[in-house]
Amino acid sequence: MIGILAFQGAFAKHARVFERLGEKTCFVKKPSDLLGCSGLVMPGGESTVIRLHLQRMEMVSPLQRFAEDFPIFGTCAGLILMSTDLEILDVGVVRNGFGPQIHSVRQPLDSDLFPGLEGVFIRAPRIQSCGKKVEVLASYHGEPVLVKQGNHLGATFHPELTDDVRIHQMFVAMATSGQLPTHHFLENTRTDHEGGSVLPPKIRTG
Repeated sequence: MIGILAFQGAFAKHARVFERLGEKTCFVKKPSDLLGCSGLVMPGGESTVIRLHLQRMEMVSPLQRFAEDFPIFGTCAGLILMSTDLEILDVGVVRNGFGPQIHSVRQPLDSDLFPGLEGVFIRAPRIQSCGKKVEVLASYHGEPVLVKQGNHLGATFHPELTDDVRIHQMFVAMATSGQLPTHHFLENTRTDHEGGSVLPPKIRTG
């Protein structure tokens, strides 16, 4: 089952893509929602707003522990947070790197892995540098727009807004190759913000 961080952004559109691929999803808003997930999508939106939600729900550390064993896929603001807050993508990013955009822009991308790939950019971040362990999977005018580091993916654009499901399909393959998580990444997180235990009596398996 793929978890989708559901504080802001096009999380429902990501869910519909996975539904087309026959993959179950759940919306993640607190640490215990990660239980039973084999991967996590961090959608776009406003990175500062999402960051406040992550801090309020005490999710940064649980997400970092989750990422030790399971893949995370961040789009737009999600990529920014993977770089700056979770520190699992070694890329230097600039918010709104292509300038303010009132409307989305759809552009053809260069990719040997995904021929014919197009990207929808909406106030997109710009990747200015990549660490040695970062693999560039797609570029736009020579600049990275889709990157992979270890078991994690990051895109500056919005693949969920096109009919091309190949990137999501790749992420499903990455997420379903491992074991379902237990509660090890919830250590030191005792309660959620509704006062209940974050550890359910049984681990969800879909």
